[in-house]
Amino acid sequence: MIKSQKGNFRFHQFNDLDVKELLTNRTGETRIGNHLTNRKNNAKFVILGIEESIGPLANNGLPGSENAFHCFLKVFLNTQVHDGFDVSRFEILGAIKHLKKNETLIEGSEQVVELDEFVVEILNEFVSENQTPIVIGGGHNNAYPLIKWCYIKNNGVNVINLDPHADCRDTNGRHSGNSFSYAIEEDILKNYAVLGLHEAFNNQFIREFLKNQSVFHTFYEDYLTDEHDLKADFKKAIKKIENNFPIGIEIDMDAIAYMPSSAFSPSGWTLDQVRNYLIFAAQNSEKLAYLHLPEASPKNELDEKIVGKALAYLVRDFIINAKIT
Repeated sequence: MIKSQKGNFRFHQFNDLDVKELLTNRTGETRIGNHLTNRKNNAKFVILGIEESIGPLANNGLPGSENAFHCFLKVFLNTQVHDGFDVSRFEILGAIKHLKKNETLIEGSEQVVELDEFVVEILNEFVSENQTPIVIGGGHNNAYPLIKWCYIKNNGVNVINLDPHADCRDTNGRHSGNSFSYAIEEDILKNYAVLGLHEAFNNQFIREFLKNQSVFHTFYEDYLTDEHDLKADFKKAIKKIENNFPIGIEIDMDAIAYMPSSAFSPSGWTLDQVRNYLIFAAQNSEKLAYLHLPEASPKNELDEKIVGKALAYLVRDFIINAKIT
């Protein structure tokens, strides 16, 4: 067992017992879980879960994001393996788990910093240079350590984020709402673009920050009036990038209407629209740094089914369509 420096987080490496507990066998079918009992450690994509909600709570958000990865596994392991889905392209590494609950906001912010360091440590230890992580669950605070790991690995990274919120709040204490402002201020994020911001939930400070930092951004309301096309804007974001660093794809699950999430909203993209966008993004990114799917926050049985299936669809879409370099 590997624990973080202060012992508030531990890393659990995925094993055959985890598969057996979640896999339901059916005669005549081959499911992902049937293959992972004899897995190898040379896959292109490495799936890592983060089971915490301390980042959203430190940002005055809601709990529940600690449950998303388990919901994903329950569905994903039971999806089908067939000629169109190459199970050798990925591995499930394991999960980082939060061990201590009910902190104050100040304690929570301190633990987010501890988690930042631990996520980088686990990625450095278990993800090789030619592998691409797929990180599922937890808050959007985990974008910062992903960016930091990419900076250590490649000296830089570009990020395109589909999100109602820019997550560029002030840098006075870590939480889920300031991963990108921290990364920009520390000059470890080379280019940042955020698509589909909700105009009612991004304050003046954030708007000025995006303008001052020349961040390419669009508002969801522009898509409602057909002034923008999401795929075209993704291409514009890529065109704005003037370097050869890889691209991190961020999809905040808050962007999906009615998705159980830490900032639940009845307005947003449908799951099918986001799947379509992710397929396009995966097919049109020459170098991929990572895929990050945070902020889903299931709290009951129905939530668990919605979140589990949504994440399973998105991960399979990415694995099938992402370019191997």
